[in-house]
Amino acid sequence: MGVCVYSFGYRRPKSAYEFLEYCHELGAGGVQIGLDSLEPDYTQKIRRRAEQLEMYLEVIADLPSEDPSGFERTVRAAKEAGAVYLRAACLSGRRYETFSTLEEWKRFVIESKGRIARALPILEKCRMPLGLENHKDWTAEEQVALLKEYSREYLGACIDTGNNIALLDDPMDVVERLAPYAVTTHLKDMAAEEYAEGFLLAEVPLGQGMLDMKRVCQVIARARPKAKFTLEMITRDPLQIPCLSERYWATFPDRSGECLARTLSLVRAHKPSQPLPRPDALGPTVRLRLEEDNVRQCLVYAREQLGFQPSAIIERADFSLKAEG
Repeated sequence: MGVCVYSFGYRRPKSAYEFLEYCHELGAGGVQIGLDSLEPDYTQKIRRRAEQLEMYLEVIADLPSEDPSGFERTVRAAKEAGAVYLRAACLSGRRYETFSTLEEWKRFVIESKGRIARALPILEKCRMPLGLENHKDWTAEEQVALLKEYSREYLGACIDTGNNIALLDDPMDVVERLAPYAVTTHLKDMAAEEYAEGFLLAEVPLGQGMLDMKRVCQVIARARPKAKFTLEMITRDPLQIPCLSERYWATFPDRSGECLARTLSLVRAHKPSQPLPRPDALGPTVRLRLEEDNVRQCLVYAREQLGFQPSAIIERADFSLKAEG
């Protein structure tokens, strides 16, 4: 199993090369991170080191704006660095916080589709698969429709196993719907508890939350044997999901009370065995240690309970949703 750089919000790596070395020391089988340089000398250096360590590389990229040339440079550099996949997201924030009206959301949808359409020819020309993350923007139903609309050989999903709880989706339903499109993952476990305006949601080490991690991995592996399992264990204070507030519902015209009832029932049925993490109240040294310990715990769980081992580099076969999806 690999590790996403977002697992280290307190200990921010200085470079992709440094992160590769650090994750190797932790026992990870790969990394997902953005490239801090697109120069050939640097990308080839990363490729050589990843091959020596028998680790895979996934590159985080931004979808193209009006001018796609920067995106193409990133894709080509990722290819030179030996990346197996790219990961991207349409929204950097959270739907219920970013947009206050349905019209704002509809404009975002149009803009996102334009960015995807500009990315596709470059991905196909460079033969580089990209996983689009469900980043607290698209509901599972919306993302499946999006992937079907832009169905291409090199466009798939980066399945975040916990994000869509914040959108009142059933987490296992999200995995099952997106699994046929899986390119890579942000594998995580989640814990939650109620508060006045909805519920609090937090990442916790694998096996300590409400998700059936074995079933999650089995569903994805069966549907997409070539998909990577990349950990995103974010050590942070719980997020507030204000699903009982009026503003939350502004961009969800088709969400029903059934979604709300199901999610609150899920939260109530899986009360956390210990208080939700609040690392911001800790000192800097303690936070750093906790963050690393959380990742280490996840890697141990992945090996001992999920059957993952640090994997050798595999030659990337041609990616095809049509062949496996």
